[in-house]
Amino acid sequence: MINKELVNYSLKHIIHRKTRSLFTIFSILIGITTIFVFVSFGTGLLDYVNELKTSSGADKIIITPKGVGAPGLDTTFALTEKDLEAVRKTPGVYEASALYYHAAEITKGRNKKFVFLIGSDPEISLIKEISNIEIIEGRDLRKGDKNRVVLGYNYLLPEKIFPDALSLNANLEVQGEKLKVIGFLGEVGNPQDDSNIYITDEYFEEIYPNSSKKYSQIIARVDPENIPRVIENVESKLRKSRDIKEGKEDFFVASFEELLAQFTNALNYIVYFVVFIAFISVIVSAVNTANTTITSVLERVKEIGIMKAIGAKNSEVFVIFVFESGFLGFVAGIFGVLLGFIFTTIAGAFLDSSGWGFLSPHYSWQLFLGGILFATLTGAISGIIPSWKASKIRPVKALRYE
Repeated sequence: MINKELVNYSLKHIIHRKTRSLFTIFSILIGITTIFVFVSFGTGLLDYVNELKTSSGADKIIITPKGVGAPGLDTTFALTEKDLEAVRKTPGVYEASALYYHAAEITKGRNKKFVFLIGSDPEISLIKEISNIEIIEGRDLRKGDKNRVVLGYNYLLPEKIFPDALSLNANLEVQGEKLKVIGFLGEVGNPQDDSNIYITDEYFEEIYPNSSKKYSQIIARVDPENIPRVIENVESKLRKSRDIKEGKEDFFVASFEELLAQFTNALNYIVYFVVFIAFISVIVSAVNTANTTITSVLERVKEIGIMKAIGAKNSEVFVIFVFESGFLGFVAGIFGVLLGFIFTTIAGAFLDSSGWGFLSPHYSWQLFLGGILFATLTGAISGIIPSWKASKIRPVKALRYE
């Protein structure tokens, strides 16, 4: 065990060689900061995905046609009214709604933007349930609404879509059609979804007559206790509807939870890779710490000899150098998590103001404590071998050392 006297001796040596100590601390600090940043953001994303899993999207399946472009841009492949009816008649499906997507030009005064226009049945609003959003101002669309539009959250903010924020009853021109704003949706957390505009499916068919009954997506509410079986049934019904054989499907059927799981898996790989890179940085830091400890041992060979000559034990010499390397790691850990917290706080605020609110860091006491303990252990472990060698130095040879 290390006593107060040995602690004071070690700290005086660290302070005496402050430049070397600072460089050692800095090398560990960079790795800890990197790990803190990516773990906090990665955990935040996982929490966001888990929140969606338990939201009202958990009992939904999504059917999309196979294509080479994003919905609204690739009209080569589409779902039909026949497909929608097939889905609705599938056992285990409670209700289904088809969606139109189209890239549209919107105009406000002299300002023009291109965003996604979505047409859906206002009486079966499954798309809003999946995104877990609700009307926060005005009202939602109703059957028969013409020249009426509901806007995403970003239209409420200046300099997001247009220079000025829009308000209820504002007028917009969409594809040459004059529309009145009747409602605004809550924030999804990403610029694309928060920039969408919504109209009824009937009105969409008036604006785009060539796209009538060519759906970009079908969303269905299903039996949550038997989703895999329902998906099989839907696939079977659609194969009959589209007259295609098994294995030749030109459509995808997936549960919302499955899509989120795929996203989560991809996210995990990214986080693991980045943390792995950070670990490499920590390993380099550990090598640097070991080198610092070795240099410290070589500079203090005579001191070691004197300590042993007056009765210091091998274990006490060993503890002195392990404590010094561990203390450097401890200080680096404190400043590493502090710097990581400052950086993620600033980055999170910037992302939120830029419309990427779902990309927010998540903090926990385990993250802070784990970062500090990991840095301390990294420093201590990297100093074990040099410390062990220092403890084995013979007093006679040490005192003769030049």
